[in-house]
Amino acid sequence: MLDGSQKLMQIFNLGIEISQYRDVDLLLERILTLARQFVNAEAGSIYIKEENWLKFSYTQNDVQQKALPPGKKLVYSTFSIPINHESIAGHAACADEMLNIPDVYDLPADVPYTFNKEYDELSKYTTRSVLTFPLKTSRGGMIGVLQLLNAKNEKNEVVPFDRADEPFVKHFASSAAIAIERAQMTRQMILRVNKMAELRDPKETGAHVNRVASYSVEIYEAWATTRNTPRDEIQKNRDILRMGAMLHDVGKVAISDAILKKPAKLDPQEYAIMKQHTYLGARLFADEYSEFDEAAAIIALNHHERWDGAGYPGHINVQTGAPLPGCEDEEGRPLGKKGEEIPPFGRVVAIADVYDALCSRRAYKEPWSETDVLENLRSEAGKQFDPEMIDAFFSCIDVIRNIAKRYNKP
Repeated sequence: MLDGSQKLMQIFNLGIEISQYRDVDLLLERILTLARQFVNAEAGSIYIKEENWLKFSYTQNDVQQKALPPGKKLVYSTFSIPINHESIAGHAACADEMLNIPDVYDLPADVPYTFNKEYDELSKYTTRSVLTFPLKTSRGGMIGVLQLLNAKNEKNEVVPFDRADEPFVKHFASSAAIAIERAQMTRQMILRVNKMAELRDPKETGAHVNRVASYSVEIYEAWATTRNTPRDEIQKNRDILRMGAMLHDVGKVAISDAILKKPAKLDPQEYAIMKQHTYLGARLFADEYSEFDEAAAIIALNHHERWDGAGYPGHINVQTGAPLPGCEDEEGRPLGKKGEEIPPFGRVVAIADVYDALCSRRAYKEPWSETDVLENLRSEAGKQFDPEMIDAFFSCIDVIRNIAKRYNKP
């Protein structure tokens, strides 16, 4: 058992750790993991405030996770609840109050909130002890609510949450809220940059880039895990990949409307101009001030390369678009990058981008059926796509489908 000073130091260290995350989705996952570990909670969820609602944004459950095959992730639906006194999470947000409930099936008669048993009934999971607390910044801004379920003792029995931990949890909640607020600002800045592309190209919507980025992270994690990549490296790469992938097509802001908005397939000359968006996008991040800049440049430049070497833009000078010395074909065109010459981030975003494009409606085509999309991806393994990454894609297809629903795939 840790004493008070040791717990306080642990909370300080947890605050430092979450401050390293820049993508809001991955930050929420890490906050929930660390909070659960600190109080030894079996499960938990995070709700993010959106106007007068709390959006159920992330969940973890050890019992349900253990029931899944190795390597599979828990799939869940998102929903929203009103910020009022009727639910436990809603009351915590509305009253700005931490709730430490020993047994939600035995609530005092004088409390205004109730426990919704529907989730337990649907999931065949039994919730007992619940620790729910608002996430507020130092300026008093409400970010959301963190809810932890079923504290466990040394004998792995469900027990009430220790009230002595409440001050430490409140301190962590403040650090978490500040980190979330910062990550939300970063996400909004990226989405604003993408809105410039969206004004030019209606396909580049916020939902599209969020789907591509989220797919990419899941595919990368599955692929890197099979290659025994250290977990710390995977976590770090997921963070920068998630943000960089959102900007994969930002170079389209430099392509003319006549090409971007053409309601039909492009002719060869137009297609040649369209291909320039890869290195034009990479140029935006040429002055690398961070690992994010480096990742964004790599993704923008390489997400149209093909495993078999038939992609674009190939081995070029990013500033001029000209082939690198010794890297051109007989007609002076740049040779495409091939196999592992293509950086992993480029290979993984290529799969995510094509999957979303085939599933989506375009001016010149209807969405493909999922069966046809998946058959196409399988058939392109070893040709257009890295075959190991295609295997990784199919290993997490349930999570991919869930992401598509979360970000409103048309």
